[in-house]
Amino acid sequence: MAQVTVSIGSNIERERHVRACLDALAATFGPLAISRVFESEPVGFEDGRNFYNLVVAFDSERPVGELQAWCKRLEFANGRREGVPKFSPRTLDVDLLTVGNLTGRHDGVELPRDEILHHAFVLKPLAELLPEARHPLTGRRYRAHWDEFEAGQQRLWPVEFVWQGRRISSPE
Repeated sequence: MAQVTVSIGSNIERERHVRACLDALAATFGPLAISRVFESEPVGFEDGRNFYNLVVAFDSERPVGELQAWCKRLEFANGRREGVPKFSPRTLDVDLLTVGNLTGRHDGVELPRDEILHHAFVLKPLAELLPEARHPLTGRRYRAHWDEFEAGQQRLWPVEFVWQGRRISSPE
């Protein structure tokens, strides 16, 4: 059994799609560890709609390719469209970040996901959720990576968010 982490993002009907994603993850994989939900300004997008971003961890025995395919099916089930430009608004983005301590290419998926160390909207929630966990390539704790991260123009802030009657996030 490996711990899997995924990042979740949405800038179209954010609350609805994030809740639907969490419902599907819990129904499929069982108990979830969930970061706070952060609102972030879009990076590289011409459309100015802000995103909701968070990171979720769960345990799974599924192979990487199956996990990746599941994430993509969930995106399309929530209205994601193929063939649109990379930096287009999206109902749901679910990216596989880590699967245990796997590194390198597995089933066509590069692990750990490069975005972890380059985007505040991925690293901040991951560092809050799993501060003592170590990045599979660097061996450094996520908290240490965040403490040294140069966020620059990547603004994000925690927001109020309730899922299944439970407050999982609130502003600082």
